[in-house]
Amino acid sequence: MIELAVLAAFAAVICWGFGDFLIQKSVRRIGDIESLLFIGLIGIVILFPLALNDIGLLLEPQNLALIVLLGLATFIAAMLDLEALKQGKLSVIEVILEIELPITILFGIVFFKEFLTPLQLFVIILAFFGVVLMAVKKRHLKNIPKMFEKGVILGVFGAVAMGLINFLTAASSRQISPAMAIWGPYVVFSILCIFLIWKGHAFKKLELDWKKFSKPIIAMGVIDTLAWFFFAIAVFEGELGIITAITESYPAIGLFLGVYINKERIEKHQAFGAILALAASIALAMLL
Repeated sequence: MIELAVLAAFAAVICWGFGDFLIQKSVRRIGDIESLLFIGLIGIVILFPLALNDIGLLLEPQNLALIVLLGLATFIAAMLDLEALKQGKLSVIEVILEIELPITILFGIVFFKEFLTPLQLFVIILAFFGVVLMAVKKRHLKNIPKMFEKGVILGVFGAVAMGLINFLTAASSRQISPAMAIWGPYVVFSILCIFLIWKGHAFKKLELDWKKFSKPIIAMGVIDTLAWFFFAIAVFEGELGIITAITESYPAIGLFLGVYINKERIEKHQAFGAILALAASIALAMLL
């Protein structure tokens, strides 16, 4: 039912908003790969009871290939996004990541035969304009490399990868199950993280980080896992474009937390860009 899909989408919005706030603090404390591994391990434990009955479906080559591909894409995108959050302002990076919206809609049009009206296209253009305003640090173009906030370029590439992940998550949720669409990729990228940490002889540091920051790490892992699980439930029944458009309103929470809790400062045109991008995302959700 579309009602359930919309409720799940808004639940994902809330979880992602708070989850990214916690993730930014985590990557600055313990590092990118370590944070991703903790998210993966916590998610594997939480979702295992729900995914248990679907593990046998991975014996089918097409299902296994889809989950492995999604896991690899998730690892790459997560590394880009986590590094962007570590380098940049939460209030800026959250909005930059909205570029995933048109990318996801494009996948929906091509592979799921979803339809985009001229009005919807216009709203997407407005969202892009807002994202650009949010990314630009100064109005002048004297020095382009210094014009952008830290972490913006990484955020852009991460957003493109996230568009691919949204599509693959929808495909996995519909072909296998919502639980497996999240649990399976978590297993894949967790194995990659363990290998990199083992190669860097960093298990001792990992143990110390867990002892020191276990509570915020658990909160981060639980909230981020719930966000993705809610998203998988939403795209199981609802259209990918509609659901993604709704979930793109989550930076509103990130903006609030970044400005009022982290005391981050943004310029007036960046604030306008944020408002424009968020308003366009909400409008698009209403139009789809």
